Amino acid sequence: MTFFYSLNAKKAKRFLLLLSVSFFTALLLFTQNFLSIPVFSSKETPKAIYKGEKGIALTFDIGWGDEKAEKIVQTLIRHKTKATFFLSGSWAERHPDLIKKMKKHHYDIGLLGYQYVDYTALTAEEIKRDILKAQEVFKKLQIEDIKLMRAPTGHFNQEVVNIADQMGMTYVHWSVDTKDWKNPGAARILAKIKEAGPGDIIFLHASDSAKQTNELLPEAIDYLSARSKIVTVSELIANGTAETKLIN
Repeated sequence: MTFFYSLNAKKAKRFLLLLSVSFFTALLLFTQNFLSIPVFSSKETPKAIYKGEKGIALTFDIGWGDEKAEKIVQTLIRHKTKATFFLSGSWAERHPDLIKKMKKHHYDIGLLGYQYVDYTALTAEEIKRDILKAQEVFKKLQIEDIKLMRAPTGHFNQEVVNIADQMGMTYVHWSVDTKDWKNPGAARILAKIKEAGPGDIIFLHASDSAKQTNELLPEAIDYLSARSKIVTVSELIANGTAETKLIN
């Protein structure tokens, strides 16, 4: 009888040992799998900046033209007003003197690709090639390490925002669209600008298609300056929390 109890006790010990090993093995595997999840999913999806917190940013896209950009830059200089220019590489390489003037007066310079193409219709590799071509142009003009970008046509999706992030840039959209390129009249463009408040990014053009923008700019500057500080996009982002949008 003593032998019987001794044998069963040994079996029970083996069973408990096996059960314990199995439990801790399962627990270890589960813990490893659970802990590995945040490593791949903790980074937030890159988003487009469309609004800041303090200040108002005037932004101008320039993709083509030889007349309006110079006048708009002169108006901004005369009124000692900060601004951000998104420039296409193809335009920049034809206007090196104006680029130097923008740099001299410390305007923000962002990338608008190289060619006027719809990025949402291109593959990821085609988008990257266009951006790299534009970056080469600006390097030759001694403007490197550009941190802001916008798609040439203004059309973008999550892939474009991701590519900007991968290439070390922030994608910048806008919160106030003046539609000045449609030339609806200076009064209507100005009325749209007057809707802006602290944190807004105002979308304007300095391409030749925007024929009415320069004439209303002095009044717009006076109006905005009385209500908030006019800043560059870089300053707007640095001034506080930037509002972003996740693009579908």
